[in-house]
Amino acid sequence: MGKKDKKRNEPVDIADSTSEQQRQKAGSWSSPARYAAELFGTFLLVLGGVGTALFAANFPSADDNQAGVGFLGVALAFGLTLVAGIAAVGHISGGHFNPAVTLGLLAAGRTDARHVPGYILAQLIGGILASSVIALVLAGGPDGFAAAQEAGFASNGFGEGSPGGYGLAAVFVAEAVLTGIFLAVILSVTAKAEYQAFAPIGIGLTLTLIHLISIPISNTSVNPARSIATAVYGGALPLSQLWVFILAPIAGALVAGAVVRVLGRRTVTV
Repeated sequence: MGKKDKKRNEPVDIADSTSEQQRQKAGSWSSPARYAAELFGTFLLVLGGVGTALFAANFPSADDNQAGVGFLGVALAFGLTLVAGIAAVGHISGGHFNPAVTLGLLAAGRTDARHVPGYILAQLIGGILASSVIALVLAGGPDGFAAAQEAGFASNGFGEGSPGGYGLAAVFVAEAVLTGIFLAVILSVTAKAEYQAFAPIGIGLTLTLIHLISIPISNTSVNPARSIATAVYGGALPLSQLWVFILAPIAGALVAGAVVRVLGRRTVTV
């Protein structure tokens, strides 16, 4: 009996826990805790970024935008919410908040395959919950939900759905390349222990830069969970174009992850 109790109280193997847990010699978090962290982080990312785009980007009006945050504010909102999410729950799940990042890390050999389905499901649920909250709030506003839906609900798109009128090929290339760059930064900044404290800020600023580049091109996805979350409320056009913003970010992340794996820099598990 005593032996059994002793065994039960022994710390669990940390070989596949997050890098912060390894440094602290802490036990790995349970799978439900990891998935809850991914759900919360994706919820925060979509609520902060998409909420800023819908509530504040053009306030007080699209024509006289003296008080609105504009593209710069939206870009900062996505970057800052990512920093906040990683700081809050990154030590639990690794702070992916993005199916493309999860799959890219898998391709790089930097995350455990058994958690991938749960992570992606949690990310999708978190994103849709956030856009649902935004839709609920918009329904109580002066213009109602219909006006936001008619404008596309901050969804991603190409052609008619692109803020700058960019075509399918341009949007696909931009999304794939920028997602690949994003993943490469994540893999690099988390690969050395001395960079760990800076990692949330570096990753968040990279996402800000990506938005500054690509909001006019595609309204910036680089995250299928973010695209799905807005498309479900954006109407027929965003839904019909959604496949691009699932396929392109995942393709870019997988290529980046595979390249990093071939180069062999995988000293820390994320």
